[in-house]
Amino acid sequence: MKKKIKSEEVDVLAIGAHPDDVELSAGGAVAKLTLEGKKVAILDLTKGELGTRGTKEKRLKESKNAMEILGVHQRVNLGFKDGGVAVTEENELKIITQIRRFRPKIVLMNPPYERHPDHETTHNLVRSAMFKSGLKKIETTFEGIQQENWRIRKMFCYMQAYHFQNVPWFCIDISETFQTKMKAIKAYISQVYVPGLSNPDEPVTRLSRPEFLEELESRAVYFGTLVGVKYAEPFCSVEPLGLNSFSDLL
Repeated sequence: MKKKIKSEEVDVLAIGAHPDDVELSAGGAVAKLTLEGKKVAILDLTKGELGTRGTKEKRLKESKNAMEILGVHQRVNLGFKDGGVAVTEENELKIITQIRRFRPKIVLMNPPYERHPDHETTHNLVRSAMFKSGLKKIETTFEGIQQENWRIRKMFCYMQAYHFQNVPWFCIDISETFQTKMKAIKAYISQVYVPGLSNPDEPVTRLSRPEFLEELESRAVYFGTLVGVKYAEPFCSVEPLGLNSFSDLL
């Protein structure tokens, strides 16, 4: 086995079942992190090949464009089967390898209760991989190099179709980066409505309607009003958060 080398450490690893999951639900928070000088990587589990519009090749190109708009350091696609994401040992090991590669301080991911089955399965898969990533006796390699174990307990879920159920949640102020989020979403011209660029001959979906982008803005405004800002994105914590004092919130 080759000598261990330093990993490609990032501050935050944002994980999504499909290309555009992160942009749609956490794009503003990701853009704010990179604006603040933090290093962020995105891990997509599938290529979104079951999407009604576009192709997996187009989605891959669009995801790279969105990555650049958000200022993301690296983006990886594991090529899992769209519509068939499963909690298996093989899939867990692939995610563990990426967690140990990037050694994030925070992980963002799909929520546990969701409309799309891949989103729920991704949550469970990542939770299992996060725990097992900390076990020394589970060995992985990346590019022929043995990896060191890595564990982090700061795991947060972004909100998608359904509101969070019976869990404490909070909002991130994305007023400064909302337009960057929307620009990244519009990079997916095969999926959302972009005048003059989207293909009008493909089937109409919820995302491809012109009203969808208005819905996203209304959603951001709604969560913003709850915390007294213009735009916000909601998140929940997988594990309890600790504060040294209420002074941390002042």
